[in-house]
Amino acid sequence: MPLEFHQIDAFTDQPFAGNPAIVYRLECWLDEALMQRIAAEHNLAETAFVVKEGSAWHIRWFTPVSEVPLCGHATLAAAKVLFDIYQETAEVLDFTCLSGALQVTRQGERLELDFPVRRAQPVAQDLHQQAERALGRQVEQVLALGNADGSVQELMVVLGAEAVLRELKPNLPALATLPGLGVLVTAAGSQHDFVSRYFAPSIGIDEDPVTGSTHCILMPYWVERLGRNTLSAFQCSVRGGELLCRLDGERVKIAGHARHIASGQLML
Repeated sequence: MPLEFHQIDAFTDQPFAGNPAIVYRLECWLDEALMQRIAAEHNLAETAFVVKEGSAWHIRWFTPVSEVPLCGHATLAAAKVLFDIYQETAEVLDFTCLSGALQVTRQGERLELDFPVRRAQPVAQDLHQQAERALGRQVEQVLALGNADGSVQELMVVLGAEAVLRELKPNLPALATLPGLGVLVTAAGSQHDFVSRYFAPSIGIDEDPVTGSTHCILMPYWVERLGRNTLSAFQCSVRGGELLCRLDGERVKIAGHARHIASGQLML
């Protein structure tokens, strides 16, 4: 049984940059264990599966080792596939997922994600110190995004300068022991309003090239700090990616380019 897939480089208009994602448009859901094995086979940061349910697309995202509740770049990639390859004619695509309702809108040459705001709060001093040891740097702040049960979903660390962030060489095994899915590191930018990197070794991603969903956490912080609702962002990975972000009430609009890079069939 062949399954068609497409690979998209998200948050870039150039090949071999941004964040690659695999997208499968399915007629019905595969077994969850099989989707996880497919994601492990592709071995990219995210593999997205979409199924049409009513007027919306239900989307699920898998890293090589686990399913995640929210992913920006693979949602952008899925929208690119639905618009350009499967010829969806609507200007707005509605998605449903574990984190609620999402939308992607065509904005000229860019696609714009509409995601929920996710606000992080300062952590206790012991966790602050653990994060510093894992990163090997003194940091300005450590904040945490919480789950409904009070556990940590993501950690966010603020550094003093972009140069420090770019030079960062964290202890990945130590990062993997911290609570949450990953560690988001950010600083004020020199050519962009703010910059970031994202490390998630505990879920099989040592460093993610460009992470759309983390900008739902970053934007409330930087909007309050900089006093403007529209900000430019850059993720300083080796591949790198640019995002144009806007805070609109309790939603974050994240716009970026996407490049179709490959298509193929998985033979099952």
